[in-house]
Amino acid sequence: MTSRARLVGFNHVALEVGDLDEALEFYGRLFEVKLRGRGPRMAFIDAGDQFIALAEGPSRPSDEHRHVGMVVDDRKAVRRALREMNVEILPGRGLDFLDPWGNHWQVVEYSEIQFTKAPEILKGMDLGDLKKSEKALEELRRKGLAPE
Repeated sequence: MTSRARLVGFNHVALEVGDLDEALEFYGRLFEVKLRGRGPRMAFIDAGDQFIALAEGPSRPSDEHRHVGMVVDDRKAVRRALREMNVEILPGRGLDFLDPWGNHWQVVEYSEIQFTKAPEILKGMDLGDLKKSEKALEELRRKGLAPE
């Protein structure tokens, strides 16, 4: 019998953008951006123990279902920044938007979902005070991922 690897998480997400400098400026207005590294046509934005790889490339049309689900500490701050930048927020119950290159972003707040960072990672990111809602904790408990 063969065993299969178990999914542990995501190391990074890679996105194509039309212009690297414009993309870094755009994302820098939405999020605190810290570069992990940069090359002539690629940049790597830290997200704690993960990262986003931006690659300069041709623009492609977005589609209805492919998107990046981003976890933030303050979704309201992202909403405010999007409004200040005149970026259209897509209809629906969440906070979804398209960046200038057609990448579809879905923004969720850390406290409201089961996605969890280890305490030492949160502390290293200066986010040690982030807490989960009771609903998110219950979701984690059902899967055996949080204390009873």
